[in-house]
Amino acid sequence: MPISLPAVASLVLAVAPVVTAALPLVIAHRGASGHRPEHTLEAYRLASEMGADYIEPDLVSTRDGVLIARHENEIGETTDVAERFPGRRRTLQVDGRAVTGWFTEDFTLAEIRTLRARERLPFRSKEYDGQFGIPTFDEVVALAQQLGMERGRPLGVYPETKHPSHFRGIGLPLEGPLVEVLERRDWNRKDAPVFIQSFETGNLRELRTRTPVNLVQLIDARGGPFDRRGEATFSTVADLISDAGLRAIASYANGIGPHKALVLPADGSGRLLEPTDLVARAHAAGLIVHVWTLRSDETLLSPTYDGDPAVEYRQFRDLGVDGFFTDFPDAAVAALAP
Repeated sequence: MPISLPAVASLVLAVAPVVTAALPLVIAHRGASGHRPEHTLEAYRLASEMGADYIEPDLVSTRDGVLIARHENEIGETTDVAERFPGRRRTLQVDGRAVTGWFTEDFTLAEIRTLRARERLPFRSKEYDGQFGIPTFDEVVALAQQLGMERGRPLGVYPETKHPSHFRGIGLPLEGPLVEVLERRDWNRKDAPVFIQSFETGNLRELRTRTPVNLVQLIDARGGPFDRRGEATFSTVADLISDAGLRAIASYANGIGPHKALVLPADGSGRLLEPTDLVARAHAAGLIVHVWTLRSDETLLSPTYDGDPAVEYRQFRDLGVDGFFTDFPDAAVAALAP
């Protein structure tokens, strides 16, 4: 049963503080996904070369319980699965919504290995479509460790558990396999360069009992945690970002990952309004703040920046955020350079 906001706030859990860097962390969102198809080893490797501090693999499960890096369990948009397995298309409920396509839980890892990644967004280059495979979480962690050694400073991993209630409901919970990979790679430690993030609350509370690594509560600009739907408290964005909600989050997590509009709102045309006080209030609750997602694409950049993405990075830096997710780690690193 989901627990109430007062119950969450009353939990006594040892949540270790996170030491923040002088500059915001550059978190490569799905790798250097502005340059290569997302969630591929090549996108993660390029992000490291561009100077990212962390790489972000979204995690879903195969039918045989292996965690792989895909943004969604529906993979029709990001792979060539439709051509290779046309008969596997179906419709199912994911987080209360009917979705039609091809789902990772219908495929073994061996079958996933036959697929090739594709660029998802129509306004980005398709030149690398079909060239790269789909990595497992274990392979992503191994790559991060290898690249960190090669460049002489850590390259962290920042996995997100995708649709944890859905996967738990079909007998493929994500938490155990995630922790097992960290254990196998000797990164299930408080000092490991690892953040685990989720839009849900229950799996973060469970993970807190199983791992000492940093945990981050994701918060969208609207809606609320799927696992809190229908509850009287802790079920909406307003609940989560209230002072009481932030104190509750601090009982099981180290930080929040808010949509950037919760820190710097925009009007209907995309032009920016006055910043909120969310960063200051989160810091007062002992939480770090990592905003998402900063992108250089003309169609996704606020017109306030007049086509210069560096201005956005510097503005969020000046607003005191501790890190940001970006599809373009090269642009972030250049913008923050002294």
